[in-house]
Amino acid sequence: MNKMLSGAAIAALAVSFVTEAAATEWNASVWGKRRAFTEHVEKLAELVSEKTDGAFTINVSYGGLSKPKENLDGIEIGAFEMAQFCAGYHRDKNRAITVLELPFLGVNTLDEEVAVSHAVYAHPAVQEEMAQWNARILMTSPMPQYNLVGKGEPRDELSEFEGMRVRATGGIGKAFEAVGAVPTSVPATEAYNAMQSGVVDTVAFAQHAHLSFGTINEADWWTANLNPGTVNCPVVVNIDAYEALPPEHREALDSSIDEAIAHYLANYGELLKKWDSVLEEKGVQKVMIDDAVLAEFRAKAADPIREQWIADMSAQGLPAQELYDLVQSTLKQQRGGN
Repeated sequence: MNKMLSGAAIAALAVSFVTEAAATEWNASVWGKRRAFTEHVEKLAELVSEKTDGAFTINVSYGGLSKPKENLDGIEIGAFEMAQFCAGYHRDKNRAITVLELPFLGVNTLDEEVAVSHAVYAHPAVQEEMAQWNARILMTSPMPQYNLVGKGEPRDELSEFEGMRVRATGGIGKAFEAVGAVPTSVPATEAYNAMQSGVVDTVAFAQHAHLSFGTINEADWWTANLNPGTVNCPVVVNIDAYEALPPEHREALDSSIDEAIAHYLANYGELLKKWDSVLEEKGVQKVMIDDAVLAEFRAKAADPIREQWIADMSAQGLPAQELYDLVQSTLKQQRGGN
């Protein structure tokens, strides 16, 4: 009897060791607080845990692991297994994906933003560049076109952008710079203080960020149709950690991406539906920019910045024209499929 119990105990112990060895726990570094921008990361963690009966868990940390501009560095050294970052935070480290931040690309919907981003992410030049940082791009964080909030009288003429201090990163910052504004790339988490203290006059964000980071609370007006572009913020994983996953855990992760993105899009859609009521509640004026002003903005920002980007990136050995053409062909394909 004792021998039988001992055998059973040993077997149970062996099973527990196997279970413990098979368990995977990852940390994901994001910033701010849980919001529309992070819903796909949260959903991914939820799905992965469900599919593995809790054997694969992803702990999402909001600023507890790294600063936003240091997330890619953290991925490189393996400080955490997953992270979100924005291309404009360190353009020299992720040059290839900055094609997605060029102003006035013509992307109209979040579905189109997902399509062009994932097409670019799959390009060998992008994968090779990310591999230099031991990073593999998992999915995008699609955002609508950025628009400005500001104090005082609305700036609805291009001449009023001259000397305007604006929180804007990447291609959006370049676009404003082309019409005389002074862009600054303070992290999103510092935008409210920058606006409140007068360090910046205006802030360019997507709707969710104006809400999450409080800039809408400082605003007197919001531009509804300036739409200069958006920023590209991928979710990446550490290559070593990804390749070390047991096959069933890697399958759980990979197979959850589309569903996580679908959840993100549905959630963001609900936010956009109620945006007008948010403006009304906070007493923020909705400003429509005249078509002639928009055309002038595009003429000064779109073509020159795109051509300069293609020339600069080509000189650095990147297939810049090919990446830009990929964005445009993906847009055509996406619209043709609808």
